[in-house]
Amino acid sequence: MELWNSTWGGDFTLLGILSDSESPELLCATITVLYMLALTSNSLLLLVITADARLHVPMYLLLGQLSLMDLLFTSVVTPKTLVDFLGSEDTISFGGCAVQMFLALTLGGAEDLLLAFMAYDRYVAICHPLNYMVLMRPRVCWFMVATSWSLASLNALGHTLYTMHFPFCKVRKITHLLCEIPPLLKLACADTSRYELLVYVMGVTFLLPPLAAILASYTLILFTVLRMPSSEGRQKALVTCSSHLTVVGMFYGAATFMYVLPSSLHSPKQDNIISVFYTIVTPALNPLIYSLRNKEVMGALRRILGKYFSSAHSTI
Repeated sequence: MELWNSTWGGDFTLLGILSDSESPELLCATITVLYMLALTSNSLLLLVITADARLHVPMYLLLGQLSLMDLLFTSVVTPKTLVDFLGSEDTISFGGCAVQMFLALTLGGAEDLLLAFMAYDRYVAICHPLNYMVLMRPRVCWFMVATSWSLASLNALGHTLYTMHFPFCKVRKITHLLCEIPPLLKLACADTSRYELLVYVMGVTFLLPPLAAILASYTLILFTVLRMPSSEGRQKALVTCSSHLTVVGMFYGAATFMYVLPSSLHSPKQDNIISVFYTIVTPALNPLIYSLRNKEVMGALRRILGKYFSSAHSTI
């Protein structure tokens, strides 16, 4: 096949899930609704956590970072998908593809690490409550946040630079929702087998240790909760932990399918469905999962809305 030099002047064609759908208009409307829900719910949760001093504690600092990552993650992919479909455009420049890949890998990797730190936070709060403010003091929390962002961005930068250095074939149609490593490697006119192995190893390294830490944390939490004398305390702990485990299951399930399972088990349609799930559906559901069953968040939201409506009424 004819080679196409990877220069900043070339374009890729993104053939995402809307191009392959039997009802693209209905799917486009659904994605739009989910995107607006993700924008609204994550922005509102960030606002509540920032505005209410009672939520300025480690658990909600980390939850605010999760909402920020979800908000940015879905905004990296969804607007372009919708604009391309509505404008009958499906191209992305070489530079745009590289930037999208870097941002998606950074935000996905940062969320992967942050979920492990959130599990540790719950472990300390439930198993070592007397030492909680020492073990989870502000400096430690911000170190966790900085570690998540920095390690994820370094990993994303290395993968982006190496993936985009390959020569690509003249037919450069990406049968995927966004620029990601597996579909791009299928377009490379070079031997990518060693790099595919490296991607697999890095995927396992980046996903499995945090997942193991989460499972270990919640195993210890479960033993502690079962020994609690108060049924109310057990219920509160289980509600908080079940919300986090639901988010963990959605995120790690999709990430494992995309980056740990061998490429031979993938199909473009499956990859597109999974990519919609972790770039659009999960960011829309995460804040609802965390906030609807959380009395402190809902109480803070009512207080903020009460102040807003009372001030608005007084100005009339």
